[in-house]
Amino acid sequence: MSTQPDRRRQLSAFLRSRRERLTPDEVGLPRTGRRRTPGLRREELALLAGISATWYTYLEQGRNIRASEQVLTALASALRLDRHERDHLLSLAGHSPAAEAGAHDLLTAEVSAVPLLLQPNPAYIIGGNYDVLSHNRAAAELFPRLITEEERPANFVRWVFLEPAAREVLVDWEPEARGVLGRLRTLAANHSGDPRYTRLIEELHEGSAEMREWWPQYEVQVRRSGRKRLRHPRQGTVEYVYTAFHLAEQPEQTLVVYLPGSEPDEEGTSPRGSAAVCSCGGGRRD
Repeated sequence: MSTQPDRRRQLSAFLRSRRERLTPDEVGLPRTGRRRTPGLRREELALLAGISATWYTYLEQGRNIRASEQVLTALASALRLDRHERDHLLSLAGHSPAAEAGAHDLLTAEVSAVPLLLQPNPAYIIGGNYDVLSHNRAAAELFPRLITEEERPANFVRWVFLEPAAREVLVDWEPEARGVLGRLRTLAANHSGDPRYTRLIEELHEGSAEMREWWPQYEVQVRRSGRKRLRHPRQGTVEYVYTAFHLAEQPEQTLVVYLPGSEPDEEGTSPRGSAAVCSCGGGRRD
């Protein structure tokens, strides 16, 4: 079944959400008349982008029209999209290659053993939709109930939103949850119609009030390395540096490794700003 109608609906919602977050003052337009909805009017955005207001309306309504990359770039500029949002817009409009849907997340025995070799540092391998494909004991300890005995694979996004323990482990739960959701949206756009993503998104909607509130906001992010404050069951609050490596033969699969960036203080809380810089290379997924 074609995924084009779904892509058009996503493109429509994304454009509308970005238009509504801008004000006339921000783009140098005068305020005229009473506004029934937030943000810019369609006519105002079309004027800023240098395109027909009727044509833009058709695009936002999800009609079956094809926008050129030049027009989309002009819209991205008028909407003040950052680089990642611009790439997301182009992807939804069919101007960036989408990864093949339904790619198999199969690990060789050698790759599956890599997290075990990284003990005692928490490490795991995730698939493109955040399914946890392999992990070590340190990861299981740091992320309680991430790995269960259920038949379906563990999933990091599902754990963040639906596992109560996640709100205790992730010291900064809301920004972490918003970040992982933005990265899931970016990936899902490149796998439109892939049941691995649609099922996960439906499950999150059913089980999480935050998911239902945040998903329509259309935040997008890319995966990258960084820092997280996590509550370790034995060590207290520790600031970790995490980095990620895409596997050469399966670029959707990613090895994620956590290294303590600072020592816990006497009360089990790591001091802010004292973390060492990780020297283990760059990455883009957590």
